Amino acid sequence: MSSSLDEQARSRLPFGAQLLRRKPIGLTLAQAEATSDGRSLHRSFGVLQLTMISVGATLGTGILVVLGETVPEAGPAIWISFVIAGVAALLSAFSYAEMAGLVPVAGSSYSYTYATMGEGLAWVCGWCLVLEYAVSVAAVAVGAGQYVNETLDSFGLGLPEAVANPPGAGGVVNVPAALVVLLATALLARGARESARVNTIIVVLKIAILVFFCAVAFTAFKAGNFAPLAPMGAAGVSAAASTVFFSYIGFDAASTAGEEARDPKRDLPRSILLSMIIVTVLYVAVAVAAVGAREWHWFDGREAPLVQIMREITGASWVAFIFAVTSVLAIFSVVLTVLFGQIRILLSMSRDGLVPRVFGVISPQTATPVRSTLIVGGVVAVTAGLIPLGELADATSIGTLFAFALVNVAVIYLRVRNPKLSRAFTVPLYPLLPAAGALICLYLMANLSSSTWIVFGVWMAVGIAVYLGYGRRHSRLATLDQATYERHLEDDLDPDHPLREGDTPR
Repeated sequence: MSSSLDEQARSRLPFGAQLLRRKPIGLTLAQAEATSDGRSLHRSFGVLQLTMISVGATLGTGILVVLGETVPEAGPAIWISFVIAGVAALLSAFSYAEMAGLVPVAGSSYSYTYATMGEGLAWVCGWCLVLEYAVSVAAVAVGAGQYVNETLDSFGLGLPEAVANPPGAGGVVNVPAALVVLLATALLARGARESARVNTIIVVLKIAILVFFCAVAFTAFKAGNFAPLAPMGAAGVSAAASTVFFSYIGFDAASTAGEEARDPKRDLPRSILLSMIIVTVLYVAVAVAAVGAREWHWFDGREAPLVQIMREITGASWVAFIFAVTSVLAIFSVVLTVLFGQIRILLSMSRDGLVPRVFGVISPQTATPVRSTLIVGGVVAVTAGLIPLGELADATSIGTLFAFALVNVAVIYLRVRNPKLSRAFTVPLYPLLPAAGALICLYLMANLSSSTWIVFGVWMAVGIAVYLGYGRRHSRLATLDQATYERHLEDDLDPDHPLREGDTPR
């Protein structure tokens, strides 16, 4: 045992060289076909299912959960904040679409960064994705808990503060939020195909309920509610845009399903861009309808504001009840699909040896990483039950923005380094759009609060410690000798080149 460790230590790459070692795309694709235990994910998703995963992970969060917190920041100009965040997300979506066609695997931006900028930045990106996905699931689940309480209130059965809110928000533990995560975990453990069917049904329902809300809210529309448009100035609009960017993170969930798509190079780019169009149009429409129906001061301190607007306008408790129930389902689909994405990213990182192997074990019964699902679901459920919404939303936004910036840079890097690669989709107006996408992400990061930056700094410090303590010693790419590694890099120029026998890292 000790001689094996000594041999591994002698063969380890120098630290700087390991941080910069890029994972060849051909090797990434070959490893995706079978995990270390010989099992692979089932390819069962078409463009409809992928689009629904992307919409399911995105649509609902910002409108149903964050709107009540951001309107007081931006005032009636909240719809402009959604447009700014939507443009920033769309620019990144173009880059995601190009990279998803090139590297259609479960790792999303982690895998894209590994293929272009090396293991060091790939780890940083992957660690940011853990923050983005896991924490956003918890944040959305907290919002679902608010709507569960609104639903129960319709029957006079509101939950006691102790079990309806986390510590710091007047309670002890947010039981509804934790239960939403646990239900999603149980469904994901049953299988990806079953989860996708449930998600598609729920997405159709939540699109319908948001359209219904707009129809009702516009009956009470007052143009005077939009004056003054930006009472907090441009700074308030920008700050709100940085927060509501949290609402757009779901579109990259489709890219985490790359190994479960039937034709990923064709369908992933289509589903990513289509979902962004659907989500942005609905977000802006609902924001305009909500502010038109109620003055911006009204939103301050409101939980589940859309349900309250429906109740006040219609005067019918049953309408508010139906909207609240559907909203819970809508938020549940966000929890379901984002949790799905987190588990797939950890699968890719486990395959590379950067996180423990347990996260990459595929169940022979369900063809899904069941153990990882249960571990991640349990941790997120505890987080959702104990942490307030505002802190979770901002922490999610900063991790997301950093990952998106890296993907935009990855597109530029790969175009320069490997221009001959066959691309199913190419970003228009290159290099303007990916450069603009990276800059906008950095600008929105700069507008987040100092406390959020402190949390981000602490999170990254922990991530560096984890990499040095585990990832560096277990990296599979680092075990490739230099000659074999260089052959794989040469093979990237021919995307159809088969993986050489015996070249897979140990």
